[in-house]
Amino acid sequence: MQRTVRYKAAPADVADALAHSLPVDDFLPPPSELVLRDTTTKVTLNLSKHSVEFFKKNGKRYGVPYQSMIKAVLDKYTALYRE
Repeated sequence: MQRTVRYKAAPADVADALAHSLPVDDFLPPPSELVLRDTTTKVTLNLSKHSVEFFKKNGKRYGVPYQSMIKAVLDKYTALYRE
């Protein structure tokens, strides 16, 4: 059995804030623009053991593949120094 939800009037300060607020245009891109595939190239790369351990540790900590973190660092570096 479902309970009936009974709404109360908002507190005066909240009601006043809502009455004087302005709508915000939707600034988020549509889902089709969020799934852009970047062109990638597979490479074999020799990295120092401590660098790989650092990225693996942080990848596990944040729940992302460590290779993606390394790619992001390289992408940011090239974006900064690209002519």
